[in-house]
Amino acid sequence: MLTAPLYAQRQPVTAEEEAYNFLLAAICAGRYRKGDRLVAEDIAAEIGTSRMPVREAFRRLDAQGLVTLRPNRGAVVSGLDIEQMREVFEMRSALEGLAIRVAVAKVTERHLILLERLLDDMDECRNDTAQWVVRHRIFHEYLCSISERPRLMKQIVALYSLIEAPMRLWLEHGEKPLSGREEHAQILDALRTRDADLAERVLREHIEGTLPALTLFLQSEQ
Repeated sequence: MLTAPLYAQRQPVTAEEEAYNFLLAAICAGRYRKGDRLVAEDIAAEIGTSRMPVREAFRRLDAQGLVTLRPNRGAVVSGLDIEQMREVFEMRSALEGLAIRVAVAKVTERHLILLERLLDDMDECRNDTAQWVVRHRIFHEYLCSISERPRLMKQIVALYSLIEAPMRLWLEHGEKPLSGREEHAQILDALRTRDADLAERVLREHIEGTLPALTLFLQSEQ
């Protein structure tokens, strides 16, 4: 089942999970930006829970690097500096490259059909930055999930949570067009060849090719 990594589309089972999903989605969507102070009482009131689950969610987000806990001051949205962003993209390149290498031996025609549909979804949202970013993430996560490596996927998903907000800001305010159909189609073409080396190279070039323009934009915002 393909689902967007959004709070509204998840079914939390605990108050802490609900608070975590709410905060994660808000940070990824750019509602809370780097340096913003998160007030547990206000967030608890907004989602209809107590402060304790929100504070536990803060701790979870702190462990992921999305917020910083400060004694007696609550939580502050962390964001990434340029070097940290570069590190995350290097990690994405390596981990997603590994995932597609493994996926090459497991991909079926059904997988490829679904991936083509996800590219269609991205095209349909080219004028809606928020939705395009969500569908771009779904495409990459589904592609990597074909590897059937749950621990690897957990790391890949965590990395996306770190870059989703700055990518959305870049696409909204930078000069890069919301397109990318050709680049992503090249990934699928490489996957169809069943050549693991080729598939990994194409995917890694795609990921690493995004970084120069993104970092240039982030530098201009500082």
